[in-house]
Amino acid sequence: MTVDGEILQAVTQMPEPLKQELLHYARYLIENYAPANTEEKKASGKRRSGILKGTFVLPLPDDFDAPLDDLKDYME
Repeated sequence: MTVDGEILQAVTQMPEPLKQELLHYARYLIENYAPANTEEKKASGKRRSGILKGTFVLPLPDDFDAPLDDLKDYME
């Protein structure tokens, strides 16, 4: 008997609440372990160098270390 046949036979013998739980678990497995999803996760998990290039402005302004106006009350 094939795996599909065994699964179908086991499911037909289950009560409805168990079938519902099995369906939720099957959807979870498909969503998280499908070949397309694993390839996307591997590709997105890899770090790329230079991704933040151009987001920081250098040299810093002369007043970079000066106290902020919002904190004057705290600093006194």
